[in-house]
Amino acid sequence: MKKIIIIIIALITIQGFSQSKRIKILKADNTFIDERFPGATISTGNVFVEHEGATLRCDKAYIYQEEKLIKAMGNVIINQGDTIIQYSKYVDYDSNKKVATSWGDVILKDEFMTLKTDTLYFDRVEQHLFYKSGGTIKDTTNLLKSREGNYYLRTNKFQAFKKVDVTNKDSKLISDHLDYFTSTGIAELFGPSTITSAENSIYTEKGHHNSKTNISHFLKNSKILYGDRTIKGDSLYYNKNIEYASATGNISVLDTTNSTIIRGGYAEFFKLKDSVYITDKAVAVSAMENDSIYIHGDKLMVTGEVENRVIKAFRRVKIFKSDIQGKCDSLVSDEKTGLTKLYTNPVLWAEGSQITGDTIHFLSNQKTEQLDSLKVLNNALMVQKDSSGYSQLKGKNMYGKFKNNNLESLDAVGNSETIFFLRNEEQVLFGIDKKQCSNNILILFENNDVKSIDYNNMVTGKTYPPSEFEKLKENDKLLKGFVWRADERPLTKDDIFIKDEELIVPEGKKEISEKIETADLPVTKPVKEKPIPKGKPLPKVIPEN
Repeated sequence: MKKIIIIIIALITIQGFSQSKRIKILKADNTFIDERFPGATISTGNVFVEHEGATLRCDKAYIYQEEKLIKAMGNVIINQGDTIIQYSKYVDYDSNKKVATSWGDVILKDEFMTLKTDTLYFDRVEQHLFYKSGGTIKDTTNLLKSREGNYYLRTNKFQAFKKVDVTNKDSKLISDHLDYFTSTGIAELFGPSTITSAENSIYTEKGHHNSKTNISHFLKNSKILYGDRTIKGDSLYYNKNIEYASATGNISVLDTTNSTIIRGGYAEFFKLKDSVYITDKAVAVSAMENDSIYIHGDKLMVTGEVENRVIKAFRRVKIFKSDIQGKCDSLVSDEKTGLTKLYTNPVLWAEGSQITGDTIHFLSNQKTEQLDSLKVLNNALMVQKDSSGYSQLKGKNMYGKFKNNNLESLDAVGNSETIFFLRNEEQVLFGIDKKQCSNNILILFENNDVKSIDYNNMVTGKTYPPSEFEKLKENDKLLKGFVWRADERPLTKDDIFIKDEELIVPEGKKEISEKIETADLPVTKPVKEKPIPKGKPLPKVIPEN
């Protein structure tokens, strides 16, 4: 008896479950059977059908209860709950699989977006919509087009493939694969993608772009292209609202107008301030006459509009060019004028000469891209190493001229002094000039060797024969302030990254370094060099017996 009751209950449950699967015709102007369509119930005129919470309206429907199929046509409208509604000309619905195929001007709407396509497939179980023949999706922010697309209703996630185009009032995104979330406006980018706006163009092969907040993070082969600058990095963060970008890992900032590229491990870019900040092996490389000048510092900053761009370097600054090298604590280089200023314990090496002073300026000719002139302010000292000692020129200030990137002349002004080793044409040492001058001393060079020395006004001192000079005390063989710094000289472009001890800036000079680092310096003007008089030939010196 108990077995019979269990069987009856089971039969009732199965029958109830089966009835719940049935397609219900709630309304139709006419319903009939046509022998030409075996198994079909045909409804026409204001047809209203329901299946498990979803309703379908159309002009005409073929309903196959055995196969659980509906073929609807003419002004088809499908509703799923209160949030999803779909329009089309035709629909085939398999209620066993809960899969609908719609075609003919398909439009689907939910609370976040409107989707349009020619043919749309809808899996009700997975809440998954997809098309393969081209479609568009429009939300409050963007219009997205693609050849193929998937839309997942539970997560509001849209996957677009092949010729993907996302457009809004601010930008246009083109890709072959992206995942787009209609509820947030976030797009996850996969493969080559570009985002173009009035301000710039962005390329990436993997990234995250929020079209509503205009904040993005790009992770592979990424770059931002402005009119005159290109910013690259392993990882790029970009906030369009404030025109700010930061980059990490193998970053480079290319300035096409000024032929400059800046590299480092981390960078920040402020478009509204026209400034770039770079750290971690930072180096600025400027092309000059088939050569390049490299500027390195713990921190680099590039400021100013394209025509008035200034490079600033701070802490452990080094310069390398094939014919000139330098080192200092702080540096300012004006790309428009070609003027570079070295501050705090600077040293400059030009071929065989070492030049030091409190501040050093050197000027490049912007037309020829060659070194033009040099100015050393306060405690100026030039040293050349000779096989027998050190030739030296000292003055309060010093002015130099270059020709074909070689030092052509040096004019030491104010309490000038010299120690020079004099050699004949066979390079035999015959004397050492040690003299002082109340005004200036002009030295002319040829092939990096001294050609002539011109003493102006009161001259004291004398020319020593080598034997007598050797008898002088070591201190008398060197001018005040002499320090030979050859071991600090970068001999290759890679040497600029050798980490020296950070320079301890004297209290009196800290203010200068801090002012350079924090101030937006005005555009500097080229140094107006004083005319250099024609040098006199080196007087013949007869060694004393």
